[in-house]
Amino acid sequence: MYYLIYGFLYVLSLLPLRFLYLISDAVYELIYYVIGYRKKIVMQNLRAAFPEKTEKERIVICKKFYKNLCDTFIETIKLITASGSFIKRHFQGDSKIFDSINEQGKKCQMHVGHNFNWELAVMAVPLYCHYPYLDIYLPLNNKISDRLLLKIRSRTGTILISAHEFYKEMLPYRHLPYCISFVADQNPPDPSKAFWLNFFNRPAPFIKAPEKSAKGGNTPVVFCHIIKLRRGYYKECNKLITMSPRDLPEGKLTAMFVSYLEKVIREQPDMWLWSHRRWKHEYKKEYENLWIGN
Repeated sequence: MYYLIYGFLYVLSLLPLRFLYLISDAVYELIYYVIGYRKKIVMQNLRAAFPEKTEKERIVICKKFYKNLCDTFIETIKLITASGSFIKRHFQGDSKIFDSINEQGKKCQMHVGHNFNWELAVMAVPLYCHYPYLDIYLPLNNKISDRLLLKIRSRTGTILISAHEFYKEMLPYRHLPYCISFVADQNPPDPSKAFWLNFFNRPAPFIKAPEKSAKGGNTPVVFCHIIKLRRGYYKECNKLITMSPRDLPEGKLTAMFVSYLEKVIREQPDMWLWSHRRWKHEYKKEYENLWIGN
């Protein structure tokens, strides 16, 4: 079944992007107006995040979000056969900060959120960065989809590290220079072991792993996000946060990232993955010692 699906998607990826976008437009009409995929969750999230906006304004963001979601799906299919030059033409990377850290003989850690198109970014970063590039990912439950994404993401040299086997799979690289990427806006599976703080003025838990990893190796941290220039064209934006995370109080690095994430979401709200249930965990009194907000 895997080879059948991969073969079909491979042939589909050979089509010019302008034709693939016609498919994306059709899929958008289907999932937004007919299926309504997670539409209720998206609108609930948007109402929670932007109470100051009118319902009409939130619907505009919602529609743009679904268009970006469909484009990301189609662009990911295109990446099955896309050349390095194609990827660099559609994604503007910026390696200046990473090159500077590399010249100092240090490793580097990136904290990122679910901004579109993160699949394109995973493949583009190795083409710009002079470090070996490691990306932490959560394996998908569907084995065929998981195998497909692993094949696509690794085409340009990205080294995929399973979040479930992090310590085991990191062993071969522990003494080598590298740049490693953590998706730091994941919803933690256990909110009692997370950091808690306000996110869009509502209590939300955030995973501790990115901060714990940075402090463990005292690895310089760069916050990153993606902006959309126009359809199919993106730009990487990086900000050096600290060269010595061990100097920061516990929770400070996570709080800084959440503040950064909220800021970039407000700038391009349709570019974030609103179909995730960011506020599905309820804050409880026993989490007081995990609170890192103001």
